[in-house]
Amino acid sequence: MLQYFIYFLVAISATTVGAITGMGGGVIIKPLLDVLGDYDVSTIGVLSSMAVFTMSLVSIGKQIAQRTEIRHIIVIPIAIGSVLGGLLGQKMLEISVANIPDNDMVVVMQNAILCILILGVFIYMRSKDHIRTLGLSGFVPAGLTGIVLGILSSFLGIGGGPFNVAIIMFLFSFDIKTATMCSIITILFAQISKLLSVTLTVGLQVFDLSMLPYMLAGAVAGGYFGAVINRALPDKKVEFFFNSVQIIVLAIAILNIVSHI
Repeated sequence: MLQYFIYFLVAISATTVGAITGMGGGVIIKPLLDVLGDYDVSTIGVLSSMAVFTMSLVSIGKQIAQRTEIRHIIVIPIAIGSVLGGLLGQKMLEISVANIPDNDMVVVMQNAILCILILGVFIYMRSKDHIRTLGLSGFVPAGLTGIVLGILSSFLGIGGGPFNVAIIMFLFSFDIKTATMCSIITILFAQISKLLSVTLTVGLQVFDLSMLPYMLAGAVAGGYFGAVINRALPDKKVEFFFNSVQIIVLAIAILNIVSHI
């Protein structure tokens, strides 16, 4: 019973923060499940993706109900690109798992890449007032952005992460709340492609999904409450949450690297 509660708590806390900041929640779920050590890399990736997919669906629905503005001209091509990127990222993960028989080394590689990305995003977010954004527009830049974000999301098993928001802000000159909404939509489509890929190749029956119902319950609550809180908070508070979570995730990722070496 305690184990079920722990997984529910991980899901609801991670997806609430993920919906507030646009990180998705997987950036917290994946490292925490690595720390718990109950499942292998592939199973953790599926559990994380399903929780994040559920959170994204609920959060987007709530944002639409609240009449939050959606930049369709950028969001749609990013979402389309993220589907392709999600498929590519899942294939890269499968190749890595197949060619690196030591599960610990795959975990170390994923968390090392995550550390580098988070450090880069943290530095950018702290310095962004002095960095000129690109103000890109159009289908091609947005589509390519979606592919890159989808690959990172699926390969790392984190469902988006802080780099989604930072990259969207930098490339398209969006404020943090607009970037958050774009990020969550991108995460939704990236997870759709990843879960379809898994279902149509190895199938879901090969994974131990006994904790999934508890994680999905947490993700539904997290997606709803996170969207409500995001709507209520001013941009500066959302940014504060964003930067604070990055430090926490960085610490968890470093702990994972040390514990799996």
